[in-house]
Amino acid sequence: MPAGDIGRRLVSRREELGLSVEDVADRTDIPAGYLRYVESQPTAAPGLTFLERVADALDTSVSRLRGGGVDLPEGTGVAAARPTLLKLTPEQCQALMSTHGVGRVAVTTIQGPAILPVNYAVVDGGIVFRTGHGSAAALSDGVEAAFEVDQVDEARSEGWSVLAVGPARRVTDVGAVEEYERQAHTKPWAGGDRDLWVRIDPVRLTGRRLEAS
Repeated sequence: MPAGDIGRRLVSRREELGLSVEDVADRTDIPAGYLRYVESQPTAAPGLTFLERVADALDTSVSRLRGGGVDLPEGTGVAAARPTLLKLTPEQCQALMSTHGVGRVAVTTIQGPAILPVNYAVVDGGIVFRTGHGSAAALSDGVEAAFEVDQVDEARSEGWSVLAVGPARRVTDVGAVEEYERQAHTKPWAGGDRDLWVRIDPVRLTGRRLEAS
């Protein structure tokens, strides 16, 4: 493993969630000083207990912090011997969606159904994302839309998925757009001119979590 990779991944995920070192320390009961050491020192070699606590606090996996499976497709790991499929409450679904920044919106185009990845944020219970005028994702404006986000932990053969369904509309209020810009996890990865904000207000939130017993 290249020196310092765990620290860089930890910093990247922490900043993606908008958390400080102190925030992570509070969530994990790990001293902030040691967290800074791991983030900054190439020779740091934290143990499994540290990685499990940090992965849980950052809603990621030990495998991802270690860099395992970075170049492999998800879902190719070995299934757990005794998996348990749990139904998530709407509150749990909302909490999980709020920790991520990339999801998928389903739209109907002239060529037929399409599912498109978008960078998003959850603001006041609504799902907001940027796209370009005339893009396929912009077709969600004015219709009932479906939005999905998930996470797979290859190391533990676990994962979860959340589906949100509700009306979508373009956002024209300048104050709302400024707030969405402030709360967005990141700029759209695809780049380009993407100044159209769309908001989905879920009326139905469902989800499942797969756990290895």
